[in-house]
Amino acid sequence: MTQSHGYAARSATAPLAPFKFTRRELHDHDVHVDIQFCGVCHSDIHFVRNEWGNAVYPVVPGHEIVGRVKAVGSAVRKFKPGDLVGVGVIVDSDRTCPSCRAREEQYCEGGVTLTYGARDKYGDLTQGGYSNNIVTDEHFVHSVSPKLNPAGVAPLLCAGITTYSPLRHWKVGPNRKVGIIGLGGLGHMALKFAHSFGAHVVQFTTSESKIADAKRLGADEVVISKDATAMKKQANSFDFIIDTVSAPHDIDPYLEALKRDSTYVQVGLPEKPPVIDPGNLLFKRRSWSGSIIGGMAETQEMLDYCAAKNITADVEVIPIQQINEAFERVVKADVKYRFTIDMSSLGA
Repeated sequence: MTQSHGYAARSATAPLAPFKFTRRELHDHDVHVDIQFCGVCHSDIHFVRNEWGNAVYPVVPGHEIVGRVKAVGSAVRKFKPGDLVGVGVIVDSDRTCPSCRAREEQYCEGGVTLTYGARDKYGDLTQGGYSNNIVTDEHFVHSVSPKLNPAGVAPLLCAGITTYSPLRHWKVGPNRKVGIIGLGGLGHMALKFAHSFGAHVVQFTTSESKIADAKRLGADEVVISKDATAMKKQANSFDFIIDTVSAPHDIDPYLEALKRDSTYVQVGLPEKPPVIDPGNLLFKRRSWSGSIIGGMAETQEMLDYCAAKNITADVEVIPIQQINEAFERVVKADVKYRFTIDMSSLGA
């Protein structure tokens, strides 16, 4: 077995603390990655605190992983020791269902294996990236360009692909007016991508203090969403809106901002399901949809695009010893715009 150590939660109310565990030995198609950086996603907090009701303990969270290949299984040809790579939200799928055959593994009908908190096909409990290493099937490992700051790359494995995928799927680009709801870990990546794709981008935020930063990140306009008059001026004008907010909020004013036959996509996951007026969909033939991460091919496409365009997340790098403080700051939205853990701080 592979010896590992990291930080784990042992209950919904316990702080993360040092934890030793083992990972499987390399199978033929496995890649052993020594982790250098791991992003801190709000979903890590939801899971650790059992806010979705599906937590298992002990759990080592973290699914925004960048590191160096240490060793590969006998059948691996894509990677070699020393390569810079990334691992994201899922580490397996059934590989045979229609979604997997369509290279949309994130929608696997047989069910995906999450990077942490799940049982893999060998019966082991998966543990995530707040640790010194990970062993993963090569299909779910991605090449990372050495041109990019690896600390800024880590959040691309979740926040990046979660926003890139729907923007690509709904063909966001020039001559399209796009709205971004929320300017946090997800929102700032959606803003960067939509701007890079050539769209006219409008950032919705409740905070006037974020106007300057939104424009720095690429917003053509910023609308203060709690200003009812400003919101009414946006009615029937958007081709596409992406909602990155995980806190409860009123969706109807944003639906009213969509043109006929346009789409509102939910990528934030509020604890309580939103309530909407169906008339805001019916009378303009608007669509309300959802999206999660991306398939493995699309994730690699996104990483390659980011390397070509020099796009990474805006991050605050922390040592692992500050992770509990970081969780509290994420809940308070006190970070611009993602924490990344420097896993060298974990020590040997």
